[in-house]
Amino acid sequence: MDYLGHPYYVSGNAIYHAFGMQLEHDVHQHITASHGMFVPGQFGTFPEEHSQSGIRPYMGSSLPDVERYDDLFLFRHPDHPWLLDTRPRDGLNAHDIRFQSGMPALAHETIMGRPDDARKQQQTTRWYVNAYLHADDPDVLPLGEDSVAASPPRNRWSVNADHPLDGLQFGGKRNYGYGTTMLKDTQVVDLEALDYSRLEDGEAFILELVTPFVLRSEYPKANNVDVPWWWSVDDEAQLRYRLEKVIEGGDVYELETVDHGVVVGYDGDRPVETAMSGLTRVGNHSKYGFGELRVKPVTPDETNVNKQIEKPKSEH
Repeated sequence: MDYLGHPYYVSGNAIYHAFGMQLEHDVHQHITASHGMFVPGQFGTFPEEHSQSGIRPYMGSSLPDVERYDDLFLFRHPDHPWLLDTRPRDGLNAHDIRFQSGMPALAHETIMGRPDDARKQQQTTRWYVNAYLHADDPDVLPLGEDSVAASPPRNRWSVNADHPLDGLQFGGKRNYGYGTTMLKDTQVVDLEALDYSRLEDGEAFILELVTPFVLRSEYPKANNVDVPWWWSVDDEAQLRYRLEKVIEGGDVYELETVDHGVVVGYDGDRPVETAMSGLTRVGNHSKYGFGELRVKPVTPDETNVNKQIEKPKSEH
């Protein structure tokens, strides 16, 4: 069903609380959730840094094997660089918008017309949500039927109706069926077993924020922080900021964040450890998907590094 919610992603907070309806409490308390990125089920090609190569049909609708650190970010960028250049990228990079009871909703599929001489007169692209879980107890993952609460709400029409990840709902108007998802694919990844050789062999690095990094939070007992010392930032005023929200029950708490997509230099000396921490997220509200970052190797030429560091104007 169509989704009425955050236009950039399904927040980790929403995913985490959706699990609370499905899982036993003893299991749920050990889980943290990433933000869920919207992915079109389209043809694609693996990027150069990926462990695999070549073109794959309907790449966005499956989970390729993960062997390298960079493999984990294949579907974590909203511009979808893996989409084939022969496809209408501008059209496939954005959700179709449909109004539901006067409210704009992200459509669960995009239907595009095709030339008159094409075999089919229209092309339908289904949308998926790419997210991952992390647990502080190694025995919790993967989730199985024994993780499910005694009487969870679920959609019996799904082929995976007995799996705790199936039938989750996100966004508004859930009581009318909006935001309903079906489980498509899962994969368990051992972060310590991944290939980090690109980082081990690198001499200079940049950091890309995959999800916003929280600086200030209205949430009770949250610790406000400054821009981390291991970020290389010439002028913090040039960082792009964004106001986000965390909802707990009927309470709404505002967050001041450094926006997703911002790129900064890296002043640390442990890139592999930083990369692993970035996967499980850093900073306030990391349990709810904030603070995910990617470490990228660059040439040690300072000019080259500066070219890749964005310095957009602040916005809220």
